[in-house]
Amino acid sequence: MSTCALSSLHHALKRSFEVLEQTQERWNGALSACSPLLVSLGNLGEQMRALQRAPLERTPMRAFPDLRPRLRFKLLQAADALVGKLLEQTSVLQSLRDMMSNQAAAVFQLYAQHADALELSSCLRRSATCPSVADMMGWLQDAERYYHNEFLKRKVLLETLRPNDVSDLQTSPKRWESLTNQRGDDCITGEARRASRPASCQPMLRCGTLSPSRVSHPFRDIVQGGVLQRVLVSIV
Repeated sequence: MSTCALSSLHHALKRSFEVLEQTQERWNGALSACSPLLVSLGNLGEQMRALQRAPLERTPMRAFPDLRPRLRFKLLQAADALVGKLLEQTSVLQSLRDMMSNQAAAVFQLYAQHADALELSSCLRRSATCPSVADMMGWLQDAERYYHNEFLKRKVLLETLRPNDVSDLQTSPKRWESLTNQRGDDCITGEARRASRPASCQPMLRCGTLSPSRVSHPFRDIVQGGVLQRVLVSIV
């Protein structure tokens, strides 16, 4: 029974990592679609700043006393439209986050169903070519948390962005880029990983917490550095 249960868990994990590979590709595509929108948003900020400083009253444009507010209104409309498109892309990110969350939940539910038939040593056993079940479940939880955090950071940035604030618009591209460059959540192993999870979300074995045995693979390296492909090939 233990062999059958372990085989079912391996199959579910392999499917989850296949979904993870597809998710990362679509995630990168959504982020790439955001880049030109952010650049345009920053350009609008520059135009608003220039409009504020332009001495229209000392030019032939003074014949149009309402020109400045009308131009500002047009720029604000364009900024609102860009923010709307960015929010559409974050909805794609949200759907991908939910997809990984559902995958992780399905795997841990399957583990819970077969917990009595699974031996602790089997779940912790790894080889030179294949990670242990504990390793892979730990990585899957890291993936879920990674997408959750990455989505929330971008959602908060857009929801707090004020199109009528010139400084907000000008700095939005760099602030968005800084979210991608933050690496604090990319390498979470051992005690740090377990401490960061709510107790109800920790993967449990019959004898206690399921531990990845402090295997250190930054999540981004697993997805983008070829580790994921080797994991998929090694899972029997």
